[in-house]
Amino acid sequence: MLRPCALRVLARSRAGRGCRRYGSCSASGRGDAGEARAYFTTPIFYVNAAPHIGHLYSALLADALCRHRRLGVPGSASTRFSTGTDEHGLKIQQAAAAAGLSPTELCDRVSAQFRQLFREAGIASTDFIRTTEARHRVAVQHFWGVLEARGLLYKGLYEGWYCASDECFLPEAKVTRQVGPSGDLCPVSLESGHPVSWTKEENYIFRLSQFREPLLRWLGNNPQAITPEPFHQTVLQWLQEELPDLSVSRRSSHLHWGIPVPGDDSQTIYVWLDALVNYLTVVGYPDADFQSWWPATSHIIGKDILKFHAIYWPALLLGAGLRPPHRIYVHSHWTVSGQKMSKSLGNVVDPRTCLDRYTVDGFRYFLLRQGVPNWDCDYYDEKVVKLLDSELADALGGLLNRCTAYRINPSGTYPSFCAACFPSEPGLTGPSVRAQAEDYALVSAVATLPKQVADYYDDFQIYKALEAVSSCVRQTNGFIQRHTPWKLTSPADALWLGTVLHVALECLRVFGTLLQPVTPNLADKLLSRLGVSATERSLRELYFLPRFYGHPCPFEGRKLGPDTGLLFPRLDQSRTWLVKAHKT
Repeated sequence: MLRPCALRVLARSRAGRGCRRYGSCSASGRGDAGEARAYFTTPIFYVNAAPHIGHLYSALLADALCRHRRLGVPGSASTRFSTGTDEHGLKIQQAAAAAGLSPTELCDRVSAQFRQLFREAGIASTDFIRTTEARHRVAVQHFWGVLEARGLLYKGLYEGWYCASDECFLPEAKVTRQVGPSGDLCPVSLESGHPVSWTKEENYIFRLSQFREPLLRWLGNNPQAITPEPFHQTVLQWLQEELPDLSVSRRSSHLHWGIPVPGDDSQTIYVWLDALVNYLTVVGYPDADFQSWWPATSHIIGKDILKFHAIYWPALLLGAGLRPPHRIYVHSHWTVSGQKMSKSLGNVVDPRTCLDRYTVDGFRYFLLRQGVPNWDCDYYDEKVVKLLDSELADALGGLLNRCTAYRINPSGTYPSFCAACFPSEPGLTGPSVRAQAEDYALVSAVATLPKQVADYYDDFQIYKALEAVSSCVRQTNGFIQRHTPWKLTSPADALWLGTVLHVALECLRVFGTLLQPVTPNLADKLLSRLGVSATERSLRELYFLPRFYGHPCPFEGRKLGPDTGLLFPRLDQSRTWLVKAHKT
């Protein structure tokens, strides 16, 4: 399955409505998942520098998509998720020399930093690939041989502007001049701003110019192949421009740190061709089994490498007789207090420091809640604290504390639901009816929330999925505030008190289930407090408020789990806030 689990709703009752059951779907987004497979990838990250929050953001997006998919499809055999490090190229060669290290030593050191960061951040990848591995060399050289056998490679004199920072050649139209440190006009890449130099050498060249029409057909037949839509349009615009043949090797005397061209040791395979083939290496290319995973693939990439993934890579795949990936999800970048992250500005944010300061789940939540793929997003410390305190500590944590507090739930159980107090048909009257119009709106909102969240995941709008959950959390807090269960102390209020708590706990169970892809530890703590077992946490098991629809609830009367403390402690413990909290 490629869509991150659009959900099916089954409803039954004599009134034509019933308890909501959320199931998984097939690769087409419908029916039983069966043997459908999904393969999620991050870019492989260049090891010329330590990881920053942009790298972590890419990995978290892929991790959340993969985890959400697993919520709807039981078992892990049908889902793969790869990340890793890109360890060849001129920049690595130069960075190693500058650090007084061999390329191998530099790659080992920085690759280990990425692996450690992802482990600490809870990135649940199934594969971590390094392009210096022997299996990858086999895959790249085989892929090269297929292109060569199909007549798509030729040797020729390649002349043009080369950007060492971006590891690519640029046409004249993509080069501009800007004032350099010495005050002279220097040629730079129009897109990245990095310096370029005029290069002329004999290389192997890929017949990219033959693939304009095939690429246009691919995008025309797959309008969601590149998401969000603005990036799809960007690629279409590029395909209206010149599409020259592409240099796919460099002289070994100039670039020795890479994979040699088969049969020609005077040439080294271009670093981007080498790197892109990693997606095939992971699933076993060139062995036949790889086809059970390809092209059921979703690439998660930053906008700066869109052309490589949306034009060069699909063209290379088509040239090798393979289909392009199913989806390419594109995200924008992170700035820091309005400025681009830069070592020269000294504002590069260390993600490991953030994980320590804001907790793993807290920082995961912040990046995925605030990150909007369509445009660049800004990071600053106060923003993180304000968001996490508001949405995780106060709204969600406060709601859980209210519903499980000994004062209003002394039995420590999932209370019973009274249909006479909260009938399934709004507008009914009677001595026992206590539900209000706003309460029915809450039930409707939470009942449709899993489907809404799944649609947002499918559209690569995880931030909107979290926004929708947060909105329902606020509605549930409003429900509690409206009915003030701490005041329902008389015997006549007992049935209504139980109903209010039952509804609120059911809402919390939905929120905990849906937050698992983003905040796995916090969600586990929440669901464990509600007494929800590990086998009751998938989307398939998510029956919301069945008693409202006249069906039994497996949680009714069940003992709550142990109280392990605050769900998410506030980060702002300033005197101003403590005084305000005391007054409240």
